[in-house]
Amino acid sequence: MKLTITDQKTGGDLLLFSGEQNFDRLFYSRDKEKKYFTIAWNHGEKQTITIDGVAHNFMPHTIIPLMFNQSFYFERAADVVAWQFNREFYCIIDHDAEVSCVGFLFGMGDQLFISLDDPAQYKLKLLLNVFIEELNTRDNIQNDMLIMLLKRLIITITRLARSKYIPDPKLQDQRLDVFRKFNIFVERNFHTEHSVNYYARLLNKSPKTLSNIFSLYNSKTPLQVIQERIIIEAKRLLYYTGKSVKQITYELGFEDPAYFSNFFKKHTSLSPLEFRSSKETVLDGK
Repeated sequence: MKLTITDQKTGGDLLLFSGEQNFDRLFYSRDKEKKYFTIAWNHGEKQTITIDGVAHNFMPHTIIPLMFNQSFYFERAADVVAWQFNREFYCIIDHDAEVSCVGFLFGMGDQLFISLDDPAQYKLKLLLNVFIEELNTRDNIQNDMLIMLLKRLIITITRLARSKYIPDPKLQDQRLDVFRKFNIFVERNFHTEHSVNYYARLLNKSPKTLSNIFSLYNSKTPLQVIQERIIIEAKRLLYYTGKSVKQITYELGFEDPAYFSNFFKKHTSLSPLEFRSSKETVLDGK
């Protein structure tokens, strides 16, 4: 089953896939006009989800949120329920005060696998049924109803993620907002800004304060988050485009291709060209 709605005025899309055999491979493309955030729910047995060329275990009764610039495919797409939407349908950044998910649920850097207990599964099933009903109801309030349901879905999943990844209520305070905003700023600026000092200034915090906050929520340091975001983007460019290493160097804010190549090899154990060569047959093999 595939259900969709498009707002002709804004170009906003909402898509729902459930038991869809053809939903087996979604690839991020920089030439694609519409890029979708995705919330995927594996309600079947354990399977593999491959994200940006890396295989992960996708456990039963687990949800994963995926950014608009990630590519992925499932081992068994028919066992997956997936919601997709673009910024034109609902901009989570503009409405962050409503859903508080940016920089945590979306744009955190790491993959969040959120397990669902029985009550959570029941709640998601009810919500899924209402989505299906509304997507099949064409009237003048359909868009408003679906936006409301999407907000409810995002809020529900964000709460589940917080309870798993931040179990201590004392940490769900202003420090979490700093952590989230740091991730947002990195997502917006990593192409040109690579220093912790830059992001600390944006947040009116010292680099030391940022490091202390990150030690509460994440085993990585702020610098590691920045560098890993650059590496992820470099891999995508090498994997999915034909851009030269020199072009990628400048696109990611480096001035010297040799320095960028050393930076990439330090973090991946491969040179950019070696990485591209090692991945060149993956797409043909699926």
